[in-house]
Amino acid sequence: MTETKEHSKLYLKNGDFIAYHKFTPSTKNHSPLIIFLGGFKSDMSGTKAIFLEDLCINNEIPFIRFDYQGHGESSGDFLDGTIGRWKDDAISIIDEVADSDQKIILIGSSLGGWIMLLAALARNNRIESLIGIAPAPDFTEDLIWDKLKKEEQEIIMQKGVYNLPTDYCDAPDAEPEPYPITKKLIIEARENLLLHNEIKIDCKINLIHGMKDFDVPFETSIKIAEKLTSKDVTIHYQKNGDHRMSSQESLKLIENIVINALKS
Repeated sequence: MTETKEHSKLYLKNGDFIAYHKFTPSTKNHSPLIIFLGGFKSDMSGTKAIFLEDLCINNEIPFIRFDYQGHGESSGDFLDGTIGRWKDDAISIIDEVADSDQKIILIGSSLGGWIMLLAALARNNRIESLIGIAPAPDFTEDLIWDKLKKEEQEIIMQKGVYNLPTDYCDAPDAEPEPYPITKKLIIEARENLLLHNEIKIDCKINLIHGMKDFDVPFETSIKIAEKLTSKDVTIHYQKNGDHRMSSQESLKLIENIVINALKS
C-alpha cells in the first residue's frame, strides 16, 4: 500500500464544489484524521495549513485541508458566504471525504475556530479532540458589528455590504485589504452564536492564543473555555504571539500541542 495525496473537488447537490487536499498514509494506522479549518478570507495554501500537512506527512498522520466556498480554489463568491454555509462545508468534508470509520481531530484557526465548534456540535460522535488557534466564535457580532459606528452599521443594512478597513493580512508579505462585511453574513451569523450559552462539547480541547493578538483578544479563549461543558480544556498563551500564529515559535508550539493530542 502506498501513501496517497489526493487533490480533488467535492461536488455538492447544487453543482458548487469544495476543493480539498487529502493525505492518506502508506500504512493504515489508528491515528485520528486531522482536518484543518482556515480563517476568514484565508485559504488552504496558507502557512499553518501547509505546515500542518507537512507535519502529518512526516509522521504518517491522515490529513485534510480544504477551502470554504468563496475561498481559494472552491467555487462560489465570498460575498455569498455565511457562517452556516461554511459550517456546512466542514460537515460535508467530515461526512463525504473523511473515511467513515475515522475519528477526527479538528484544528480551527480564527473563523475556523468557530466553524470547528459548530461542526463538533453537529458531529460529536466523530470528534476525538479539538485544537483552536486564535479561535473566534461570534466575531461577526462581538468584534465587528458591536464595534462599528452607527453610520457604518447603516451602510451594511441599506447597501448590503461595507468594506471594513483592517491591518490584518494572512500572508506576512501581503498588503492588508479591507474585509467586505455583508448584511447576509451579519444576520445569518446570529443563528450560530455560541458564547451566550453552554457549548455542549465534552471531548479534549486545546485552545492556543497569542497575547499580542490585536484582532481576536486572547480573553476570547477564556470565554470559550467557560462555556464548554468539557472538563478537559487547556488554554496555551504565547506572550509574543500575534493573530497569525505563524512565526517559527508559534508553529513549534502548535506542533507540540498536535503531537501531544495524538498521544493522548
